[in-house]
Amino acid sequence: MSEMNNMNDILIIGGGHAAAQLCAGLAEAGQGARIHLVCEEPCAPYHRPPLSKAFLKNAEEATQPHKAVDWYREAGITLHLGDAATSIDRAAHTVALRSGAVLPWDRLVLATGTRARRLAGLPDNLANVAMLRAADEAHRLRSQLASAQHVIVLGGGFIGLEVAATAKAMGKTVRVVEAAPRLMGRAVSPGLSAHVLAVHRAADIDIVLNAKVGGFEIAGDRLLSMEIDGVAVPVDLLLLGIGAVPETALAEAAGLECADGIVVDAHMQTSDAAVLAIGDCTRFPDRRAGRALRLESVANANEQARTAVATLTGAPRPHDAMPWFWSEQGGMRLQMVGLLPAEDAAGQATVRRPGPGANPNAFSLFHYVDGQLACVESVNAPVDHMMSRKLMEAGRNPDPAAVADAAVPLKSLLV
Repeated sequence: MSEMNNMNDILIIGGGHAAAQLCAGLAEAGQGARIHLVCEEPCAPYHRPPLSKAFLKNAEEATQPHKAVDWYREAGITLHLGDAATSIDRAAHTVALRSGAVLPWDRLVLATGTRARRLAGLPDNLANVAMLRAADEAHRLRSQLASAQHVIVLGGGFIGLEVAATAKAMGKTVRVVEAAPRLMGRAVSPGLSAHVLAVHRAADIDIVLNAKVGGFEIAGDRLLSMEIDGVAVPVDLLLLGIGAVPETALAEAAGLECADGIVVDAHMQTSDAAVLAIGDCTRFPDRRAGRALRLESVANANEQARTAVATLTGAPRPHDAMPWFWSEQGGMRLQMVGLLPAEDAAGQATVRRPGPGANPNAFSLFHYVDGQLACVESVNAPVDHMMSRKLMEAGRNPDPAAVADAAVPLKSLLV
């Protein structure tokens, strides 16, 4: 597409949920004609959560776009697809693209997301080693899963466990290898970790905790074996699910403040007021936590995009959204709202609320700190999750005894 010549333009770099939501919000505000969206990938923004689940199971499954390409055109949005941004000139208000194009901007928004963390000692592009953050990696992993019989997942976080459950449902032998003493240690409580561990083990997924890995044997473009706790194990297919790294290279090279993420204020403005950042790549101030956070969450990306719309349209309001998360792992739907207190924080108490029916695999954990509700984790209890979000967003502090009684509807505690 042609270069921009309007210095009122809003240039967005990124192709994830945050960028898609920002485009939708600005278009709704009548600003579509100002927007240029630069995506490194050759397609318009798409939904990423299905990539670790349904997408892997069905060779005919396609990525699910947030909006059709025609919608962007009708909204007046110019797309620059498959043409990555390579540098930012803040003084000239321009961005250079891989194609050689130079695009001017009045306001710049970085929605660059994250990239999968790589494992030291393993070269890139081994034929039987996979990662999963974007569509091209999902297509490659789907092809690899089709021929593999034994899958090793390195990392017991959300993505690793989602892929492990999917691979098991496909009839594969699955082993999850986690360096920490419990699953999802940075994201969920010990109680929820223990439940998830028991469910996956009951499904015949082999899970190794406190694991030490190394001793990689490589021949040509394949990883033949790796040592797990000192024992050499043959590798059919290895998935690296060891976390994500914020994409800050463009911001850092442009001299923007970064600290494990692009540092923004409550209005999503970076250290340069003309440049905003949103989504997984940001480190932002959180009122509830009382400190700066970086959250990898679709919900957070969407909420930050709404804050950026307000900033860009001259009606700024500070970002103050209640964080919430989810993960689907086989037959488990995990939903969390609020921020989990540190394990060593004083004054903690946890109340277990039974889920619907007598299902032991459906429940919620209400976490209090000094009598104040801080976080709710729900397993196969979507109604409890939705009502918990309403309670927390309304600032309610329900009585623990009432919460523990499944006969007391959570809705009644909103009154």
